[in-house]
Amino acid sequence: MSEQNTNKADNVSDDISQVPARPAPDLERRQFVTHAAATATAAGAATLGFPMIARAAEPITLKFQTTWLVHDIFYEYARDYGRIVNDMSGGRLRLSVLPAGAVAGTLHMQDAVNSGDIDGGHSVATWYDKNKAYSLFGTPPAFGWDSNAMLGWMKYGGGQALYDELVRKILKLNLVGFITGPMPNQPMGWFKKEVKSAADLKNIRYRTAGLAVEVMQEMGVEVVTLGSADIVPAMKRGALDAAEFNNPSSDRALGFQEVAKTYMLRSFHQAAECTEILFNRTKYESLPKDLQAILRYAAEALSADMAWKAMDRYSKDLQALEKQWGVKVVETPEPILKAQLRAWDKVIARLSKDPFSARVIESQRAWNKRVVGFQLRNEPNPRLAYDHFFTT
Repeated sequence: MSEQNTNKADNVSDDISQVPARPAPDLERRQFVTHAAATATAAGAATLGFPMIARAAEPITLKFQTTWLVHDIFYEYARDYGRIVNDMSGGRLRLSVLPAGAVAGTLHMQDAVNSGDIDGGHSVATWYDKNKAYSLFGTPPAFGWDSNAMLGWMKYGGGQALYDELVRKILKLNLVGFITGPMPNQPMGWFKKEVKSAADLKNIRYRTAGLAVEVMQEMGVEVVTLGSADIVPAMKRGALDAAEFNNPSSDRALGFQEVAKTYMLRSFHQAAECTEILFNRTKYESLPKDLQAILRYAAEALSADMAWKAMDRYSKDLQALEKQWGVKVVETPEPILKAQLRAWDKVIARLSKDPFSARVIESQRAWNKRVVGFQLRNEPNPRLAYDHFFTT
């Protein structure tokens, strides 16, 4: 999915008032003085004077740019993170949430956080040009896991330590990052003509991003990397035959349904993608310890809320695409899925020539062999229950 748009959004605005503001300092002062006077009277000390009351400290505001356009649900997720931070800090810490291109070009958002031009950002960990290993934390191989299992690996399987090693020691970046926001398995995308076999994919012009670029290239696809704002116009003028972005809600907002009518669900090109929240390390470490903790744990709270919201919104928007726009929704055939896995074999082998990438991949494989192995043995096939209750 990875947003690559470099165009500045038309509706750029700071969004630092996502939750009710704290009472005005003067009002707080009057309330405090009134309460103190009543207390002093009750204690028989009404004749004592009151010291000067300090005004409430102004909240700390961080400039927080996303790589999402304002109408994308991912921009909404970033705003949700800002709201959670504000709520958890009692208004002491606020994020000024900005859309793509507000301060830095989308391709340079992470660089701007690293330099301190902006304090933080929300995107996907696909800094492909810095080091291909970075994409292993954004669009990892399809080892049978979903993005929630990937987040489990980040927290309990050694993923965070490897991520920190890459960011701090290998790339030597002045960043603190949290991988968060599990995305459901992504559709293979929008096609002007339905593909029914791996052979049908040969030489089609197709948009994707991250490590999925190499996967689809291995399958003979002519891959084009474009930012979200440029995908639908490219399909409209015939520069693309097919494209994927992320999910029914984002895709509908971008207008894919206006240029293609075949929507192919399920794919192994991006089966476990998550978002990334970044902060400039110097700025982050200058904050009080409790506010640092709030930024970290708010990312985990966002993961839960994002997963739940996605269930609701994506399913509704898929229904709308079918009923209101006449989109033909099909499941990607199994032979294509198997061809994608064979392509992953080649991509993994190539990535593993780099020692650090090899360590990350081996860690991911070990986690999935145990965790996904348990899930497959423990969980019944949900289709059995679904078909029993809803298709009979």
